[in-house]
Amino acid sequence: MKDESGISAVEYGLLAAGIAVGLWAIVGGDTGIGTSLQAVLGDVQTDLATAAE
Repeated sequence: MKDESGISAVEYGLLAAGIAVGLWAIVGGDTGIGTSLQAVLGDVQTDLATAAE
């Protein structure tokens, strides 16, 4: 039996691709996805600040 508990190269690639798409959406804030994502992240930031009070 071999140990398959570690993350594979394919999973690392998918993770990197997801992060790249997220960063692209944030940097390209004039797109619909970027604008929506910025709004969601702004809401999260506000909620976290409110919860910390």
